[in-house]
Amino acid sequence: MVESQGGEDCEKGRQAPPPRGPLSGKRTLLRRWLAAGLALLNQLVDRIPFSHFLHGLSLRRLEICQVRMGVLAPGSSLDGFTIAFLSDLHAGSCLNEADLCDIFSQVSSLSPDLVCFGGDLINTREREILLFRKPLGLLDPPFGVFSVPGNHDHFWGQDIGLWESFLTQQGVQILNNRGVRIHKGDSSFFLAGVDDLTEGSPCLEQALKGRKAGEPTILLSHHPDLFFEAAANEVDITLSGHTHGGQIRLFGWSPIHHSRFGWVEGVYELEGVKLYVSRGIGATVLPLRIGTRAEIPLIQLSSREPLI
Repeated sequence: MVESQGGEDCEKGRQAPPPRGPLSGKRTLLRRWLAAGLALLNQLVDRIPFSHFLHGLSLRRLEICQVRMGVLAPGSSLDGFTIAFLSDLHAGSCLNEADLCDIFSQVSSLSPDLVCFGGDLINTREREILLFRKPLGLLDPPFGVFSVPGNHDHFWGQDIGLWESFLTQQGVQILNNRGVRIHKGDSSFFLAGVDDLTEGSPCLEQALKGRKAGEPTILLSHHPDLFFEAAANEVDITLSGHTHGGQIRLFGWSPIHHSRFGWVEGVYELEGVKLYVSRGIGATVLPLRIGTRAEIPLIQLSSREPLI
C-alpha cells in the first residue's frame, strides 16, 4: 500500500545550498551556451546511422546490479523488498521507443516490488518524453512507479509541469519535493524525492514532511551531491544518478563526472547512512561508453548487513 504525504513550502533559507565547482553548480550564461552547443552536436550525431549501433553496444552490455542494503529492523515484513532504479535514460538520442521497450521488459522480468526513475529521462528535446508512453505500459510493479526530475528534464522542457503531467497520465507518481509511505504487512518505509540540484529547487525539508521518527527512509535525488544534507537528516539510503559513471573512463580515470565530491558510481557511506550512485542506462553527447557499463541497480532492502 502507498500512502501519500503532504508537504509545506520550504522556509526561506532552508533549501539545499547550491553545489559549487565548474561542473556541478548552477549553470551560468556561458555554461548554458555551451550546453546548447553540445545539444546541437548531440542532435547531429543522432543523424549518423552508425551512432545508434554504437549506443546499442552499450545497451547489450547493460548490467543488473544486485545491491543489498541492511536498513530494516529484524523481522520486518519488508525484508527482501526490491526496488529497480532506472536513471539517465536520455531517451531520443540513439535510444528509441523499441530500445525502451526492451529495457522495460527486462526490468519487468525481474519482478521488482517498486520501480523508481532517477531523472534525465529525456536528452535534448521536450518531445522525447512521448517515447515513454508504450514502454511504461510494460511496467506493473505492485507498489507503483515513481520518478524525480533531472537537469535535462528541466533544461530541455519549456515547463517541468508538462513533463510531470505526461508521466502522471501514464501512472508514474512524481516525487518533486514530496514523499510517500510504502506499507507492506505491518512494516513501512518512507520514500521521498527532491527536485534537481542544478536546474530545479530541491527542498529536503518538504520532501521529508510526514516521515515518522525512526522510519526507514529512501531518498531519490538525481544529483548525488545532495548526500551531505540527506545524511544530516538521517536518510538511510539516497539513490542518485547524473554521473553516468563517468561515461568515458580511461585507465580508471574519468575527465568528467559531475560530482564535486567524486561520488561517481557505487556505494558510499557517511555516518552510517548510504548513497548509491548509478552509472545509468543512456549516454549523452557521444553515443558510447568506454570503461564503464550501463546498469540497472536492483536494491534489496534487508535487516542484514549489506552484501555489495
